Amino acid sequence: MSRMIPYENLKTLNKPFEEKLRKKFDLFLDKGWYILGQEVSLFEEEFAAYHQEKHVVGVANGLDALILSLKCCKFSPGAEVIVPSNTYIATILSIIHCGLTPILVEPDSKTYNIDPAKIQSAITDKTAAIMVVHLYGQCCEMDPIMEIATQHGLKVIEDCAQAHGAKYKNQLAGTFGDFAAFSFYPTKNLGALGDAGAIICKSEADAAQIRQLRNYGSEKKYHNSVVGYNSRLDELQASFLREKLPYLDEINNHKRALAAIYFQELNGDFIKPHVGSDFHHVYHIFNILHPERDRLKKYLLDQGIATEIHYPVAPQNQLALKDYLTKFDYPISTKIHETTLSLPCSFAHTKADIYQVVEILNKFNT
Repeated sequence: MSRMIPYENLKTLNKPFEEKLRKKFDLFLDKGWYILGQEVSLFEEEFAAYHQEKHVVGVANGLDALILSLKCCKFSPGAEVIVPSNTYIATILSIIHCGLTPILVEPDSKTYNIDPAKIQSAITDKTAAIMVVHLYGQCCEMDPIMEIATQHGLKVIEDCAQAHGAKYKNQLAGTFGDFAAFSFYPTKNLGALGDAGAIICKSEADAAQIRQLRNYGSEKKYHNSVVGYNSRLDELQASFLREKLPYLDEINNHKRALAAIYFQELNGDFIKPHVGSDFHHVYHIFNILHPERDRLKKYLLDQGIATEIHYPVAPQNQLALKDYLTKFDYPISTKIHETTLSLPCSFAHTKADIYQVVEILNKFNT
C-alpha cells in the first residue's frame, strides 16, 4: 500500500503559517487583552475590505452568526424561513433557536444548491426569509433568488460557511443578501485554530445591533438595553485569521487546481460536481456521487485513502428535528445524502496526492 492520504491534516495545512501564528500568540500573550480588542476590530475591517463591504461583526462561531442575523431581523414568532433540504443541521438549528419555522426546499440535482425554481411554490403568507446555503464552495444562483425575495418582500440570509471567496457572476458570496454568516471552523478555506465566525451586514444600524447582541445586549459596559448573547469572536482567533486572510485566494486557487485534476482524470463511473460558467467554485468540499458509496468509501480506505461524507443523514431523518420539520418526501436530497462522498482536496494535499487518489478510484470495480 502507498502512504496514507488523509482527508484533512490540519497540522500540515497550517504549517506554512506556523511561524507567523506563533508570533501572533506571543504578541497576544504580551498584550494581555483577550476579549474584543484591536485584533477583532482589524479583522472585521480587513474581512469587510476583502468583500468590498463596510460592515462586518465578528462572533463566536458560524451557528451564532446565523442566529444573530435572524434575531436582527425581528421576525414574528413562527414565521417561515425557506432553507435547502440538504444543508448541514446548523442552518436549520439557527431557525429553530430563533422560534421560527424551517421550510425545506429541494436542491438542484446537479449543483446541490437550493433550486430557485422550487422556492416560489414554498412561499406562503407566513414566509419571512430565504436562507441560502452556498454548499461545498459553490454559490447559489443568486439572480433569480434575489428577484423572488424582492417580489415578495423577503429577507435573504446567506450561509457562507463553506464558500469563502466563492463567486457568482464575479460577485463574492456574502455580498448579495441582507446578512451573510461565515464560519471559520479550522477545516474551512479560511480556518481559525478553533471556533470563530463573522457576519456581513448591509447597514451600520444592523451592525450596531449585532454588536449589542453578541455582547450580552450591551453597548456600554454593565448597561444592557436588549436581551443578548455571549458570542464574541476571540481576540486570539481574530489575530490568526488576520494572518491567513491575505492567503485566502492562494488557498482557493490551490484547491481549484486539485479539483481540476479530478475533473480531467476521473472516469465516468463517478458523478462529479456541475459548475457553470457563472460560478467560481472554491471547493471547500469536492464531492462525487456513486450508487455504491459505502462500498467505495471502504475500498478507498483499504487502499490508504481517507474520505468523508457530507452528510450521511438528511435533515428530515435527524432525530433532533423530528418535531420541527413538515413530513414530506425529499427525493433529491435523499439521493444526495445516500450517494455523496467527499474526496481529499485540501490546502494540505499535493497534486501527486490527488493523482494517486484518481488512479485508485479509477480501478474501482475493475
